Amino acid sequence: MLEIQKQRNSLFYSLLSLPATAMGFALSVQIAALSWLLSTKYGLEIYEVGFVWLAGPLAGMIGQVAVGIVSDRVWFLGGRRRPFILIGGTLAALMLLLLPHLDSVGNALGISNLMIVALMVALTLDLAINISFNPTRSIIADVTPEGDERTKGYTWMQTISGSFGVLAYFLGALWGNYFLIYFSVFLVLAFSLIPPFFIEEPKVLQADSNARVAANKLPAENQAELNKIYIAHAFTWLGVQTMFVYIFAYISQKIAPGSDEATGKIIAYAFLVMNMVGFLLPVMVLEPLAKQVGRVKVHTLCIGIMALAYLVILLVGKSALSLYLQMIFVGIGWAATVSLPFAIFSEKVDQERMGYYMGIFNLSVVIPQIIVSGIFGLLINWIPDKNFIFVICTVSLAISAYLWTKVEE
Repeated sequence: MLEIQKQRNSLFYSLLSLPATAMGFALSVQIAALSWLLSTKYGLEIYEVGFVWLAGPLAGMIGQVAVGIVSDRVWFLGGRRRPFILIGGTLAALMLLLLPHLDSVGNALGISNLMIVALMVALTLDLAINISFNPTRSIIADVTPEGDERTKGYTWMQTISGSFGVLAYFLGALWGNYFLIYFSVFLVLAFSLIPPFFIEEPKVLQADSNARVAANKLPAENQAELNKIYIAHAFTWLGVQTMFVYIFAYISQKIAPGSDEATGKIIAYAFLVMNMVGFLLPVMVLEPLAKQVGRVKVHTLCIGIMALAYLVILLVGKSALSLYLQMIFVGIGWAATVSLPFAIFSEKVDQERMGYYMGIFNLSVVIPQIIVSGIFGLLINWIPDKNFIFVICTVSLAISAYLWTKVEE
């Protein structure tokens, strides 16, 4: 075991965060480039873009839970989570490389229908991210004790991952999405294939005290508390995913930049602002504030702020500048969404089955993604006024904030 892991110092938490950063970066590139690429280069309609996004979450419903169960029980290449991080990272990098060449992939496979090729690549990319995201998050719980140390692990994960998310959108804004895609291939490979070999995983997972307390509760009572978290988190992702997938349509209609390239740059700058706040807040603000007033209260407040920011975009977000300003406040909710729920959730379940429970928890992300891609896409395509996109975002986050008030600290 490395000395930094024994001490659990900041360098170790940074190293521990890199596999999750690889998957976060791949997801950032997917958010920044996939919808834009499908609608501009390949000419797909809004609802068709939604169907492409639908492929991955459908696979993720099975993949997240299955990988979680298996990763709790296997030991291969000197780790429990390590094999899945290696495999998922390699697949994600390869699919990112193929994104700008869907037509060439179709020609090579003898498939003329571009929609089918896009579904195949998007499905594999999403599945790869899903395969790896579970283990990259579970490993943090595996090697950190309960309490403040685990909160620190997840807030550091978001700080490191968020900083590279900022880099992703900065590169997209500065040099375009094509450069961003090719750069991401190298970064995802490096952060997936190297750090896992420097993190020593425990061969036997021990249940911690919170899990033992939970086990002594009535099963129905404990499960009811978990269900509150699942549902509250799901409504967060209904709003967040709607923005991720369809913001290009809102910008095209309401801001009307005049060209596909300009639309892509506004998207990149908007998400750059959001991720800038998203990586600065967790360690600097959310972690110390959570120690004082509690993680659930802090998370509820952040989600409420995000809902208000969506409402302001809906009412006055008709210029690039006004969009960028509100993305600052959207970033507050985003910073909490990708850090605090994992710390809240991980201490309410059995440590020895963390991969399984993390897979179940991630269904509260995957199922909203399916709803957004399969149902909301048709509605947004059918309703002429694209303000409807941020109506969905506002209502979903408002409901989520209310539901988080029902979760016990």
